[in-house]
Amino acid sequence: MLHSRQGSLRFVALVTQPTETAAKAVREARHLALPVIGMGVVIAILYVGRVFFITSITAVIIAFILEPFVALLVRIRLPRSVASFVVCSIALLLLYVIGMGAYSQLSAIYGDLPKYGQQIADIVDDVRLQVQGIEDRTLQMLVPARQRQEQERLKQLQAEQARKSRNRRQEPPQPVLPPGAIPEVRIHQETPSVGDYIYARLSAFYQILLMVSFIPFLVYFMLSWGEHMNRSFLQFFHGEDRLVAARSLQGIAAMARAFVVGNFLLGLFMAVLSSIIFWTIHLPYPLLVGPLSGFMSLVPYVGLPLAMVPPLFSALAINSVSTYVLVMASVALLHLTAMNLLYPKLVGSRVHLNPLVVTFSLMLWGFLWDAPGLLLAIPLTAGIKAVCDNVKGLRPMGKFLGD
Repeated sequence: MLHSRQGSLRFVALVTQPTETAAKAVREARHLALPVIGMGVVIAILYVGRVFFITSITAVIIAFILEPFVALLVRIRLPRSVASFVVCSIALLLLYVIGMGAYSQLSAIYGDLPKYGQQIADIVDDVRLQVQGIEDRTLQMLVPARQRQEQERLKQLQAEQARKSRNRRQEPPQPVLPPGAIPEVRIHQETPSVGDYIYARLSAFYQILLMVSFIPFLVYFMLSWGEHMNRSFLQFFHGEDRLVAARSLQGIAAMARAFVVGNFLLGLFMAVLSSIIFWTIHLPYPLLVGPLSGFMSLVPYVGLPLAMVPPLFSALAINSVSTYVLVMASVALLHLTAMNLLYPKLVGSRVHLNPLVVTFSLMLWGFLWDAPGLLLAIPLTAGIKAVCDNVKGLRPMGKFLGD
């Protein structure tokens, strides 16, 4: 009896141990699968709703740029709603003036397009002639004289045969079908009409235009109701969680404001300085080319080549080697000075991201949102890092993202 009881207990222990191991493996797999599924759902939502998210984040960025001006008007005893309305109106008026100036410059460039096209064609012809000359000299060095004569005679014969065949070209005769044969029927597939193509493009353009029209209203309400939304958001948390949420919001706001305002001021400084340099060297359209070059220089990694494109295109009207060299040297010097001296003081002191994380964030957000994702990748990643630094369970992730 005792032997049977010990055997039964031993059998129960052997059965229970594999069951507990399997249950533990299932719990671990579920613990790993849920975050992966959640991340996939978040990425899908960001990809599908790209227009909505880009519009909202753009409005947030503009609100951060205008917030110091609103705070200045509030200090002189102006109601926040009135201060927000005044600042938004002045910003729209300034944007309208800049748009009219850019339109006048673009109209002038449109009138000069034939001249630019001729200059580009001349440059392409010169390059083609130089390449052909290099090929001919290389051929003379590598191929013996008799073999070159044979090749030239063969080319002449081929050209003569091609000319004779063109002169004797006729329509091919229709095949004669045998009795009882069924002629071949070809199904003509209609290509999409121009109207369908235009409608598809106009539909996407209408969606973008609709979302852009919301930006002024979003900016105004973010400026006028920002403090109320901040207090209301903190009501969702209690105790220590509310303190963590407040610190996270302050960290995100400080980082985003430093990044956005710092980049805007740096881009404005580079735009003004570029316009002055281009006007000094008598480059056409300096008021348009300078701001484009200045703000394109802020694009991560590819800022320098992008900043050279507008002034080099404008320099085609002069078509002088000295002008090209002077433009490239001035843009490179301005870009390197700004990125190595001014950028770390204005922006880099608040955004602590290591280069590897910056590269991966550019790849990820660029894949999700294309060109706007490249511009918004760094502030979005830095905002995630600010949240991780203030949440106790996510601090290792914040250290991983940091420099």
